Amino acid sequence: MKTPMTQLDDETVRSMAIGAVFSDFGGKINSLDFHRKDDLLVTASEDDSVRLYDIATAKLLKTTFHKKHGADRICFTHHPSSVICSSKYNLDATGESLRYLSMYDNRCLRYFKGHKERIVSLCMSPVNDSFMSGSLDHTVRIWDLRVNACQGILHLRGRPTVAYDQQGLVFAVAMEGGAIKLFDSRSYDKGPFDTFLVGGDTAEVCDIKFSSDGKSMLLTTTNNNIYILDAYGGEKRCGYSLEPSPNVIIEATFTPDGQYVVSGSGDGNLHAWSINKRSEVACWNSHIGVPSCLKWAPRRAMFAAASSVLTFWIPNDSNAEPTRMDTEAGVEAEHPSQ
Repeated sequence: MKTPMTQLDDETVRSMAIGAVFSDFGGKINSLDFHRKDDLLVTASEDDSVRLYDIATAKLLKTTFHKKHGADRICFTHHPSSVICSSKYNLDATGESLRYLSMYDNRCLRYFKGHKERIVSLCMSPVNDSFMSGSLDHTVRIWDLRVNACQGILHLRGRPTVAYDQQGLVFAVAMEGGAIKLFDSRSYDKGPFDTFLVGGDTAEVCDIKFSSDGKSMLLTTTNNNIYILDAYGGEKRCGYSLEPSPNVIIEATFTPDGQYVVSGSGDGNLHAWSINKRSEVACWNSHIGVPSCLKWAPRRAMFAAASSVLTFWIPNDSNAEPTRMDTEAGVEAEHPSQ
C-alpha cells in the first residue's frame, strides 16, 4: 500500500484503481480528512463512529462511537491523534456544536458552543490553532483550539462554505448566488479584500478548496457543477458539469501538485481532468455508488472515496485484487461515556 508521492502524469492518474476496501460502516460516511504530515485518515459516519486509519498500511487503527452528539463534519488538528468533529444531535439542547477530540485516549478536550444548526463546512488553519466552521444558521464562526469562546463571527446569506489557503494567510467564504469572498485571516474583521462571482451559476457552493500552490480554487455547486478559478483574479479557468446526484452532495479534490482534479458524479463514476489541458484524463466506475466524500492524500499518490463504503485508490502496478479490510485484528472500538 506504500505509494509515496511521485510526479503525477496522465498515465499515473489513469492507472488509479482500488487498493483497499473498508465496508463495515453502519451508514453513510459524512466526511473524511487526511492529516497534513502523517499517513493518517479520519472518517465520521452516520453510525456515530469516528475511525482512524493508517494509509501507508491500509489498517484501521481505532474506532470510537459518539452516540450522544453524532459525528458529522471532521478534520484533523495539527496533532496526529486529535480531531475536531461537528455534532449531529442535540444542537438545540446543548449548543455543543463542535468537539475537540483526542483519539489517543478517547476524551473530549473541549466543547465549542455557538452554532444553532448543522455545520456543513469545517477547516483547520494550516499554520496555527485557528479553525473555521460554516453552518446552516447562516454564520461562519472562527475559533481557537485553546479557548472555548468563539473568536469571530460572519453573518452571511445562504449556506456558507469555508476554506483556508495552504499558507493560512487567506480564507475564502462562498455564499448564496455564487459569491466568493476572500479575507485576510489576520484582519478578517475589516471585511473581505476581494469578491469573485461565479457568473451564470447561482446554485449554492457546497465545497471550496485551494490548490497547494495557492494558484487555483476549486468550487463544487449543489447542482453538480465544478469550477476551477484563478485564486488571484477569480477568472474561471475551466468548468465541468456532472450527472445529477439527488440527496448526495458530491465532492471534488485537487491532486497535491494542483495539476489535476478528481470528482465523483451522480452516475457513480469518478472523473479526473487535467487543469492545464482542460481535458478529461480518466473515468472510473467508483464501485460504491455515488461517493459523498473524496479527497486526495497530501503526500501520496492516493485518494480516498467514500459512500457507505470507504475505498483507497492507488496507481495500479499489477492486476492484483484489492485488499478488503473490514475488521482488522486488534482494532479498538470504544464507547465513550459522553
